[in-house]
Amino acid sequence: MKEEVEKVLKQIQPRLEGDGGGIELVEVDEEQGIVKVRLLGACAGCPMRQMTLKMGVEAAIQEAVPAVKEVIAVE
Repeated sequence: MKEEVEKVLKQIQPRLEGDGGGIELVEVDEEQGIVKVRLLGACAGCPMRQMTLKMGVEAAIQEAVPAVKEVIAVE
């Protein structure tokens, strides 16, 4: 599962970098289906970060890896 999530994040990364941000995988809990990521750069302080996380990152990961139930941003 971790490798599949990393592959999706690599696809998303250029879009985030285009806005001065980035994303880093912190942890994949395969039992719970929870992915923890760290938003970097401009994404970390952006007022739209929650929407980007849920409607962008989480949606893309869940489409590719249906076992993922939730994506959470951590510090």
